[in-house]
Amino acid sequence: MLAAPAASPRSVRGLRVPGPRKEHVPEPPAAYWRRLLPLLAALACVTRLPSFRWPLWNPDEGYLAVQARILADGGELYETVVDRKPPLVPWLYAGAFALFGDSSLLPLKVLAVAAQLLTAVLLASLARRRWGNGAGRTAGVLYLLVSIGLNPEDAQAASFEVFMLPCTAAAMWCADRRRWGAAGAAVACAFLAKQTGGAVLLPVLWLLWRGGPPRRDVLRLGAGLCAPVLAAAALTTPSGFLFWTVTGSGAYASFTGSELHVLGRGLANAAVLAAACAGLLPPVVRVLRIARTGAAELWLWLASSVAAVLLGFHFFGHYYLQLMPPLALLGTAALQILPRERTARALVTSGCACALFLAWGLLAPRPELAHATRLAETVRAHTGPQDRVLLWGIHPEGYWLADRAPASRFLTAGLLTNYSGGRNGPQVGEKYAVQGAWPAFREEWRAHPPALVVDDSRGKPYAPSRVPSLRRALAVGYEPVLWVEGAVVYVRVEERGR
Repeated sequence: MLAAPAASPRSVRGLRVPGPRKEHVPEPPAAYWRRLLPLLAALACVTRLPSFRWPLWNPDEGYLAVQARILADGGELYETVVDRKPPLVPWLYAGAFALFGDSSLLPLKVLAVAAQLLTAVLLASLARRRWGNGAGRTAGVLYLLVSIGLNPEDAQAASFEVFMLPCTAAAMWCADRRRWGAAGAAVACAFLAKQTGGAVLLPVLWLLWRGGPPRRDVLRLGAGLCAPVLAAAALTTPSGFLFWTVTGSGAYASFTGSELHVLGRGLANAAVLAAACAGLLPPVVRVLRIARTGAAELWLWLASSVAAVLLGFHFFGHYYLQLMPPLALLGTAALQILPRERTARALVTSGCACALFLAWGLLAPRPELAHATRLAETVRAHTGPQDRVLLWGIHPEGYWLADRAPASRFLTAGLLTNYSGGRNGPQVGEKYAVQGAWPAFREEWRAHPPALVVDDSRGKPYAPSRVPSLRRALAVGYEPVLWVEGAVVYVRVEERGR
């Protein structure tokens, strides 16, 4: 007897990447979420375990901690302390400090776990509404597995991007359900966490347009978008809010200076992300190659996120976090039209990659944090609790670790030299500072000269020898008394004579 011919594998040629289901889908049953939420919560806690190993992970956390202390002492954002970021995350830090004290970032680390869990839940809900129960589980799990797929300093910090991500996912979730006022508010919150979060407005507008928007929906979206932004501007100072979040970063966003250095960083971080997404990218690439593409809003979400990463031409690793939610949904979409075993393969591959990044986060040393800690101990030993100090460098966490107030509203040398962004080329120096920064800095110095100055430039292009105003100020009133691992500690002559 002749054997029956083997069944041919399911062909996906000519199929379409699934878009939203047209029929009404009821709210997810409680039983589904009772099973899924504990799994996602456990996975979120496990993947964020390294974040609890160190007091802080990168200078952004240090900057936020110092800002929060200044705000708690009556300071004003964009006046007594400044940064090129919107106010939402500094306010979040200040609120956590007010409730739990300012000596530890543990509450913020817990909030970061909650932010990642909320992002995963929203993505799972989006996927389930479109493609069913299994797809919801896949999207939530895949997102959390890839969410730490960067250098731990970028992925594990309680940073602007981590708190921006649930806002972007919420914007898509609300737009998918045609809740336009809430969608606009979520876009606004994403922008107020970090400016590039506003990129999610593009896919939200696409969903609005595709549904043939009545005028009232456009008005709802616009009102939801504008109200939180205008409120934030009013609660700070409108001119300061506009300058520091939009118009005052021209030199910072320029591509000129250290082009090869910056491009190398961008390619390296892209390669690290690709390794983390090894389970997601092959299905997406395969579907792109052999199937007609659909789900345009997901592609627009990814494209707008890529544009946000490119904006500013700095390519820091934490910028790439913005790519992960749309990548997780696109990977889930691709897996819906591939053989079922491909889903298991994608989950296993992503799990293995996650384990490697988890080990990296748990085992990697932190030499810069150790250096900042030793400097902080030196500052504490040579100053009193009421003394103001100046740490001339790019590690503002030293102020927080030393428990000393900064002598200037400018917490890093980058704002005064344009070294921000890791540039080490020609566009670093006093003349490339933020507009109006040096007159304000000189006035601060005259009014309240720091009791101690730490030059932590260690051969970088913003060293005092290359910054005339700082060099002159140190020459007339300070003298070096100590060297700590390449950093020079200056004490005021008057203070030393007491």
